[in-house]
Amino acid sequence: MLNNKSENQKKYYSVAELAQALHVSRITIFNRIRNGRIAAEKFGRSYSIPAEAVHSLLRHELSEKLKKTVDAGVRRAVLEYAETLRLLGKE
Repeated sequence: MLNNKSENQKKYYSVAELAQALHVSRITIFNRIRNGRIAAEKFGRSYSIPAEAVHSLLRHELSEKLKKTVDAGVRRAVLEYAETLRLLGKE
């Protein structure tokens, strides 16, 4: 759906397409548009999200997920190796 092939690049994505890509509901996307977290243009009664905004949003969402994964790994390592780290710190 959201591919990187230049010949198939879309200029706009629908609310449904973005909701599917982010694994959230359409209502969530509408709320984010209303709150200004997602840039969108209104055409008649429907919204269209510019491709640049979608790609930027996807990069941000992925980086947030990666950050949470790294933070969880650090916390787990500190809990498991706290005594070892404390002893190494004394040397």
